[in-house]
Amino acid sequence: MAEGRRGLGRGLSALLDEAETVGASGRPVGAREIPIEFLRRNPDQPRRSFAEPELDELAQSIREKGVLQPILVRPMPGESAEYQVVAGERRWRAAQRAGLHSVPAIVRDLGDLEVLEIALIENIQRADLGPLEEARGYATMIDRFSRTQDSVAAMVSKSRSHVANTLRLLRLPPAVQEHLEAGRLTSGHARALVDHTAAETLAARIIALGLSVRQAEVLARRDAKTATPRSGRGRAADADTRALENDLSEVLGLAVAILDKGGTGELRVHYQNLEQLDDLCRRLTQSGA
Repeated sequence: MAEGRRGLGRGLSALLDEAETVGASGRPVGAREIPIEFLRRNPDQPRRSFAEPELDELAQSIREKGVLQPILVRPMPGESAEYQVVAGERRWRAAQRAGLHSVPAIVRDLGDLEVLEIALIENIQRADLGPLEEARGYATMIDRFSRTQDSVAAMVSKSRSHVANTLRLLRLPPAVQEHLEAGRLTSGHARALVDHTAAETLAARIIALGLSVRQAEVLARRDAKTATPRSGRGRAADADTRALENDLSEVLGLAVAILDKGGTGELRVHYQNLEQLDDLCRRLTQSGA
C-alpha cells in the first residue's frame, strides 16, 4: 500500500499537521527547500479564486518571517525534477509574490484520488471554498472517481444531505452561478432557485430587494404557482413584468425589480458600490437631457 494511502488512513489532519510542524529552531520539521520554478499547480485543486488583499497580506508576512508552514507536494508524474502542489497553494502563490526563490515543502507519493481528497478536505476544513467550488469538488469525486454521495459525505465529515444540496447548485443557470460566486447571493438564496424556470429573473429581484433566504424561498414558491395559473391573464402579466425587468437590467447593467400592485408600485435598482450608482445617475441624467 502506498505511503500516501497510509497517511490518509491515519487521518488527513495527521498529514497536514506533519506538514505544518515547526521545530525549536523555527525551521519546518521534515521539510526541504524546493525552488519555486519547480512547483506546479494542481489542475484539480477545488479552490479557483484567491482574494488579492489576503494574498498581499500573506506575502508581506512571508517577507518578514518566511514560510513557517511548509506546503505539501508530490512528484509530478513523468517529471524528474518537478512537483505538484497538493496543499498550500495560497502559501506558494504568496511566496512568489514575496519574491522568494524557494519554499519549504513536504514531499509525499500520492495518487490522483488522494490528491483530490486532500485538497478538498483541507479547503473545506479551513472554510476556503466557495459553495460552487465545493460543489465542483464533490462532482469530480463522483464523476471521475466513481464515489457515491455517501462516501463523499463521510470523507469530508458532512451529511449526505449537505453534499446533495451543494451538488444541486451546479444545476443553476450560469448567470445565477455568477451572482453566487460574486457573493451577491448566498448558497441559501441559490438553493431556492434550483430548477426554477425563472431563476435568473428571481435572482435579480432577490438582489435588488435585499431579500433574506426565507423571503427568497417564499418568492420562489409564489412565482412557481403564478407561472401556471388557471387563467392565461395572470401568466401573461407575470411574463410581461419579468420581460420588462430583464430589458431594464440589460440596459442598466444592474439588477432590477418591479413591484406592481394593480397598476401602482415601485421600481428598484440594486447597485453594489458608489461607482455603479454614479454610472446609473449619469445615464439617467443624460437620458433626461
